[in-house]
Amino acid sequence: MTPGSPRLGQAAPGRRRPARRRAPAWLVSSGRLASFALPPLLGGLALAASLPPLGLWPLGPVGVALLAWSCAGRPWRRRLAAGLLFGAGQLGVGDAWALQFTGAGYLALVAFEAAFFALAAAASPSGRGRVPALAGWLTLAEWARDSWPFGGAPLGGIALGQTSGPLLQLARLGGPLLVAGSAFLAGTALQDLLAGVAGRLRRAGPRRSGATGLVAFGILALLGLAGAAAPDGGPALSLLPVAAVQGGGPRGLSALDVPAAGVLAAELRATHNLGPGARLVVWPEDVVALDRPLAGSPEEHLLERIASARRATLVAGVTEPAGPGKFRNEAAVFGPSGRLIGTYEKVHPVPFGEYVPLRGLLGHLVSFAAVPLDAVFGHGTGMIATPAGRLGILISYETFFASRGRSATRAGAQLLLVPTNTASYATDQVPAQELAASRLQAVAEGRDLVQSATDGYSAVIGPSGRVLERSGLGRASDLRALVALRSGRTLYERLGDWPVLVLAATASASGWLEALSARRRRQRRLAASTGAEKSTPGAPGTPAGAPATASSPGTARPGAGAVSSGAGAREPLEPSPKSTWLNSTNLPTQITP
Repeated sequence: MTPGSPRLGQAAPGRRRPARRRAPAWLVSSGRLASFALPPLLGGLALAASLPPLGLWPLGPVGVALLAWSCAGRPWRRRLAAGLLFGAGQLGVGDAWALQFTGAGYLALVAFEAAFFALAAAASPSGRGRVPALAGWLTLAEWARDSWPFGGAPLGGIALGQTSGPLLQLARLGGPLLVAGSAFLAGTALQDLLAGVAGRLRRAGPRRSGATGLVAFGILALLGLAGAAAPDGGPALSLLPVAAVQGGGPRGLSALDVPAAGVLAAELRATHNLGPGARLVVWPEDVVALDRPLAGSPEEHLLERIASARRATLVAGVTEPAGPGKFRNEAAVFGPSGRLIGTYEKVHPVPFGEYVPLRGLLGHLVSFAAVPLDAVFGHGTGMIATPAGRLGILISYETFFASRGRSATRAGAQLLLVPTNTASYATDQVPAQELAASRLQAVAEGRDLVQSATDGYSAVIGPSGRVLERSGLGRASDLRALVALRSGRTLYERLGDWPVLVLAATASASGWLEALSARRRRQRRLAASTGAEKSTPGAPGTPAGAPATASSPGTARPGAGAVSSGAGAREPLEPSPKSTWLNSTNLPTQITP
């Protein structure tokens, strides 16, 4: 190469290098926004696909893994946004049933509930300790969402999507909350494990990356073994022939659109076609809708005759007035003699469906013509002793709340009943999620469970959560089965949610302790390396304490990418922007004498 000739990659003298085209700023910003927003949003959508009716349960932990990946190494504001997007994806689909009733209410519901996941993501560390901490905070967020406000809104929860997977049996250890927490932990562990594998393939990252994920999966495996071996409802005390009667009818209509007499007539026809032999007959929720008290009414005499004619215990859903602007939603139980044994009033009515919270305030902003009356809050355990056995009753929406099943079994219930009415929902989303909730109840309490709906899903479920019988939607049917009465006690029935809440809080705290400990170790190493550099003597021939110069052997100018140690060895340093510019123009990075 002749002197003065241009180097390879260098423009010839007198010729300007053509300028590179830069992408428009808006396109760059949009790309960055999409690369940040898509993973958590897709994670929420994946979790939603794990919920019934799709029920692709492995996608639940996969969705959580995408959230964990989105939070890794991000500042708290980014984690907050990632959690919000994740919750919007999950609940935007999981609570899509609300769109049928009100668009504004649907948006408010999704935004409010997504905020729980946003706060959980923001409260978790972004580096070390993220696996247990994020799982713990998400578990606490799920518990809060199921409890507040207005008693909680558990539809769309992650546990409902795990009823067909291996985590279901954990419900007898810690109820649905342990199932949810385990799914969250599986997701964060999966992300950590995949990050470790990717780091090894790139030959980068810490050597122990992925170890926390392996430990978490080991804990989940041990929990699975414990769940399979944990006490359930025990052996059958006796067998009971039961029948769940479904009258059928149109779906997607409110109670104001369907005459009460037509609902009762459909139930009577289905009961008339029912064969003999059942010692317990279960009718759905509010099939007997009254504008007067049940006591002394013609409908009461009708129910008495049905029970005595069949020589069976009859459980029928009844609504009756309870004062101005109020009504009572209850299950009335009649014995084989035709006598009314007792009633159970629904303790957990549906907010904005069976009553309007803060009606006096919100009524000035929104019309609640579709909910003209407010349900009275009932009291009691839900257990009623009958000739058929000690029955634990959970009316419809109550099956989503594990505390209601636990209250009944603690009071001595040997069999769980769920009279329900989901006819107002046009799709199968709510009926399918309700069936999943009943499966969780059966496992958590170790009881057989009979669910009777006006037009689906009616079902008979075993104590392992297996669906033994199930009806279709919209058509009349009767399910007959032989169920067991049991009196065993599961660990969840004894201890409730507190052990899981303590574990979740401990995981959240331990994650932060690990993160803070790792930060202190980094700071100590940085301080030690800085001190070592300051105490390093100059190169041979340079007086001690004299500043290094460009002509000193073994020294490099800033930007050279190396520093000389006392032994003459070079330790790589991160190149500065200046050195990168110099190298890019093929100029020497070190000045020689």
